[in-house]
Amino acid sequence: MTTSLHSKIFDNFQEIYNSKPEVIITAPGRINLIGEHTDYSEGFVLPVAINLAIKLALSPRNDRKIVLYSTDFDQKSEINLMDLSHSSGWQEYTVGVAWVLTNQGYQLNGWNGVLSGSIPIGAGLSSSAALELACVEAFCVVNKLSLSPKEMAVIGRQAEVGWVGVNVGIMDQLISAAGKPGHAMLLDCRTLSYEYIPIPPQASFVVLDTMTRRQLSNSAYNERQQEVKIAAELLGVDTLRDSSLSHLEKEKRKLPETIYHRARHVISENERVVSFCDAMRCGDLAVMGKLINESHLSLREDYEVSSGELDLIVEIARSQPNCLGARMTGAGFGGCALALTAQNDIEAFIHQIETQYQQQTGLKPHIFPVSSADGVSYVQIS
Repeated sequence: MTTSLHSKIFDNFQEIYNSKPEVIITAPGRINLIGEHTDYSEGFVLPVAINLAIKLALSPRNDRKIVLYSTDFDQKSEINLMDLSHSSGWQEYTVGVAWVLTNQGYQLNGWNGVLSGSIPIGAGLSSSAALELACVEAFCVVNKLSLSPKEMAVIGRQAEVGWVGVNVGIMDQLISAAGKPGHAMLLDCRTLSYEYIPIPPQASFVVLDTMTRRQLSNSAYNERQQEVKIAAELLGVDTLRDSSLSHLEKEKRKLPETIYHRARHVISENERVVSFCDAMRCGDLAVMGKLINESHLSLREDYEVSSGELDLIVEIARSQPNCLGARMTGAGFGGCALALTAQNDIEAFIHQIETQYQQQTGLKPHIFPVSSADGVSYVQIS
């Protein structure tokens, strides 16, 4: 898929601009093994960069304009770096990155680009963060900027929060910036320090795309962020990272019932991340699966971000003999679930879930294994 996508944007670039691109950038999507909706409480998360990516072919321009064509939307966009303005759609992420860099004092030169991706849009695999990181890398290459992965991730997040208007944490951008093959990233969202945790070689992760979608900016995502902020204030802590389940139970009477449940998810999910890393280091897939199952229950009951389709596909996956655990992944309200299996007959596993899910919903799911990948990178075209 990577090779065909590479060829696709290369050929499109030549057709549109009558020249070869000078650079091709690859920015991966991600799965999050566990640690959902903890990042904006400065908690712990455990993402993995995956072999689905946004690719961007580009060449520098001699002016301060970006001309960018998206093969996925079959649309061309022109962005004037001297007069950044809001529009709608996929180009907002590129404009947002330019806005952040401009506010940091960089005088940016423009580029011609062709953009395409293999990450399902709106599925909870961080296509937006991958796009942001691809654009950050593009500005770095064209303007000879030297930024660390953390700095790149912060710029991507600021674009999404400040320009696009979605109050995301830092996880998606940082794993796209600094992913490592064969490893998950244990990320402390408070300090942005991270540790690479080896993925047990016998473990396989399968994405279960329900083929239902949500618009994150129009969902309850921002509402949940507000709810956990209220919970922290009522518990007398800066963020829920600073609380514990025992503290929560002691102060339970201070919290409205809904706020209590939101806090219980975040606090317990942080504990599950730490336990999951211990299980990974020991290669204990059974404990990993148990924690994944507990995470889904908490997301469904306490955080209320699952959906009927997500619950169904998780239930079907768990009923398969080789499934060790399954849960929704991403922001929720639609999109994808993630299943942990032992490495054996993945094809039979996929077929059974596809058949049963389609029979019960009328929707044909998109189910596929994923492997770990590098963070954002580029190749120079000779």
